[in-house]
Amino acid sequence: MIVAKVVGSAVASIKLDTLQSSKLLLVRPADNQGNATGPAFLAVDLVGAGEEELVMVTQGSSARSALGNDRSPADAAIIGILDSLRYYGDTTYRKA
Repeated sequence: MIVAKVVGSAVASIKLDTLQSSKLLLVRPADNQGNATGPAFLAVDLVGAGEEELVMVTQGSSARSALGNDRSPADAAIIGILDSLRYYGDTTYRKA
């Protein structure tokens, strides 16, 4: 799993049947303070995340398993919304 920040969304009116009811969000990996640090990528939102939220993302076969469909082409899934992060004993992020 990785910590990521939601930075946008994507709309695809035409997509595979396995993704028809899926919300797609654009996320970027984030540091322990919640700052986006890496390149953006698409993830299927399974928890109702919103823009600017810090989320947990799983990738690869774990993402397909979270979707409940091992045949899905999805490579990343948002599986949680973070309320806070503690890093070496210090709270470095807390949801506003």
